[in-house]
Amino acid sequence: DGATSEGDFHEALNFASVFKTPVVFFNQNNGYAISLPIEKQMNSKTIAQKALSYDMPGIRIDGNDILAVYMETKEAVDRARNGKGPTLIEAVTWRYGAHTTADDPSKYRDQAESDLRRKTTDPLLRLENYMRSEDNWDKAWLDQMEQKITEEINQAVKEMEEYPEADIEQLFSHVFEKPTWPIEQQREQHLVLKRGQAK
Repeated sequence: DGATSEGDFHEALNFASVFKTPVVFFNQNNGYAISLPIEKQMNSKTIAQKALSYDMPGIRIDGNDILAVYMETKEAVDRARNGKGPTLIEAVTWRYGAHTTADDPSKYRDQAESDLRRKTTDPLLRLENYMRSEDNWDKAWLDQMEQKITEEINQAVKEMEEYPEADIEQLFSHVFEKPTWPIEQQREQHLVLKRGQAK
């Protein structure tokens, strides 16, 4: 959502509209550009309505509804493939945790809302409830899939842990065609530290 306040966003929509490019702009609107709520980012009520300025379809969907996301995205992709130009999709969702490791969401929003949303609007939970209501829930198959996925993850972690440790000196190589004096100075400082640690 914060990216829609950037010039690049508008330039891309304008270009796509003028040249009828086969593209789908999919915007994940979690309500905050890092810590800034959407109502302080823009005066437009939705991101989808920005498509009006570029004479392209703008669709706002529940980003936590897997089926709605699939159906609207498929329709937009089909439209693009059939030469009918671009579409802007705004998928309204929620970011449970921090934006980055340096972010503390408790400073700008009530985290109790995240806890409530996990229980009520989480996409996987909603899909499970829907499948159960339609008698399409096969617990044995899901347990089997979960075991297979767990094995794949464990294998990937094992392979990653066996991978040779990176050589930190590569940080100083290939930064510039010819190393600059600050890079050379940093490399020398690193080597001095490395020699000191080796003693």
